[in-house]
Amino acid sequence: MRKKICIILFIIALSTTLVLTGCGQKQAAADPANQGETPPVAENSWDRVKNAGKIVAGLDDAFPPMGFRNDKGELTGFDIEMGKELSKKLGLEIVWQPTVWDTVVPSLQAKKFDIIISGMNITAERKEEVNFAGPYGIAGQILIVKADNNTIQSIKDVKPGKLGTQSGSTGHKVANTEGFKDEQLKLYKEYPLAFNDLTIGRIDAIVCDAFAIKTYLDKKPGAFKKVGEDMGGDDIYVGIAVRKEDKELLDALNTAITELKNDGTLARLSEKWMGFDMTEGL
Repeated sequence: MRKKICIILFIIALSTTLVLTGCGQKQAAADPANQGETPPVAENSWDRVKNAGKIVAGLDDAFPPMGFRNDKGELTGFDIEMGKELSKKLGLEIVWQPTVWDTVVPSLQAKKFDIIISGMNITAERKEEVNFAGPYGIAGQILIVKADNNTIQSIKDVKPGKLGTQSGSTGHKVANTEGFKDEQLKLYKEYPLAFNDLTIGRIDAIVCDAFAIKTYLDKKPGAFKKVGEDMGGDDIYVGIAVRKEDKELLDALNTAITELKNDGTLARLSEKWMGFDMTEGL
């Protein structure tokens, strides 16, 4: 009887040892550090887009001359043509994803697209959230009024409630910096809406990127004019926004932008769409 009890106790002890050993092995396998192995390498962002064969770019599609719709509803503009040339350098197809501008950075971070190409000024605030490839151009902020307005010579002359700009834009930031609180501004989702209101007198002036003026002057010759000095301080450079973790993709984009600048592509497109070389001074 005692012999049987001893055998049973031995079997129980052996089973417990095997279970504990198995658990220890599983735990070690789940934690490579326990085995002296290197943790898995993070996803390579450049390999990701290469394997997909495309790069998806978010943009504001009502932002002439950078990206907008022509009479046929087709996307066109400086950024669109630059994006095509950029995609050739990268060996990828470029796919455009229109989005609301004031949520464009959260949309990038939510991985709705890979990058942002939309005349985006490189600001200290944005650099806290994303990295920037480039810059690929220089664009200060300017004040635009109707051509027959001789009373406004600078932003200081604009009355509260009579200054317009795009919500979330660099122009919005400049207006705040110049002393205009949001409740004293007319904020628009798209710049064309602001220019419509300027035309009919709902506002007296608009703060926008310097490269935008040619488009509106060409559409309505003699209707608008620039007044005062360029604004924007250090926020005059334009780049391509990339998620913070996508370092390999950032490097690939920087290489391609440098090539487009060196071979004259960016200067040529600038002259075509803006009437001046926005790369001058880079």
